[in-house]
Amino acid sequence: MALPAPLALALALALATTSVAISATPAAPAAGPCKGTLYLTFDTGNMRHAELIADTLARHAVKATFFLAQEKTLRGDHALDASWAPYWQARVAEGHAFGSHTWRHGSFREDTGAQVRYRLMDGRSETLDARAVCDELKGPDTRFQELTGRRLDPLWRAPGGRTTPNALAAAQACGYRHVGWAPAGFLGDELPSQTYPNEFLLQRALDRLKDGDIVMAHLGIWSRKDPFAPMLDSLISGLKGKGFCFATRRTQP
Repeated sequence: MALPAPLALALALALATTSVAISATPAAPAAGPCKGTLYLTFDTGNMRHAELIADTLARHAVKATFFLAQEKTLRGDHALDASWAPYWQARVAEGHAFGSHTWRHGSFREDTGAQVRYRLMDGRSETLDARAVCDELKGPDTRFQELTGRRLDPLWRAPGGRTTPNALAAAQACGYRHVGWAPAGFLGDELPSQTYPNEFLLQRALDRLKDGDIVMAHLGIWSRKDPFAPMLDSLISGLKGKGFCFATRRTQP
C-alpha cells in the first residue's frame, strides 16, 4: 500500500538527512606503519611513581619491560614485599615483560680470579662465585612467582649498568640475558633537576632516540627533586608522533 504523500515526503527527507550525516562522519584515521621500534624499560627504584607510570602506559597501550629488585620504597616497605603483589599482578595481566635487577640491588665492580666483587647499597662488599651471582638474579624471580604465579622472563639488568665478564658469564649460565640501554635511551630521571630540568630531558630524548634504542628510567628516584615521571605522557605522545612503535625486550633476541 502506498504511503500518503506528506508521510512519504517526510520519510524521504529523513533518509536523505541521515545519509548526509553518515557520509559527513570522518573515518577513524588508520595507524601508519612504524618508522622504528623503541623498548621502554623501568627499574624498580623507590616505586614512588609506579602507579602513575603504569596508568600512563595503559592509556597509550604501550608495553614495557620492568626490572625488579627488592629495593626499599617510599612507603617504607620493599618493592617485592607481599604489599606490592596487586601492583605486579596487574602488570602481568596487562602483558608487560619482567626481568631481574638482582635481589639486593648491589653493584658488580670487578672480577677477582673466577669470582666477582659485589658492592652492596650500604657500602659493604662481598666476593661472589658463579652460583652466588645466579642466586642474586634468581631472588626476584622466585619472589615474583610467589606474588604473581609467573616467572620472570630470562632477562636481567645490572644495577647502574655495571657488569663484569664473570658476572655476565654466570648470568648466562643460569639462563639470564643482560639488557643494558642505549646512550640516547638514558632519560636522566636520576640526574639533578636543577641542572637537567624536565623540559630539557624530554626534548633531548625526542631529538636523539632512534630505531632499536632501549630506553631506561625508574619507577621512582630518591634524589631528584622534580621527578621526570609525569613527563612520560608527553614523551610517549611525542615519540608516537614521530612514527615510533613500542615493544618489550621479550620479543627481541
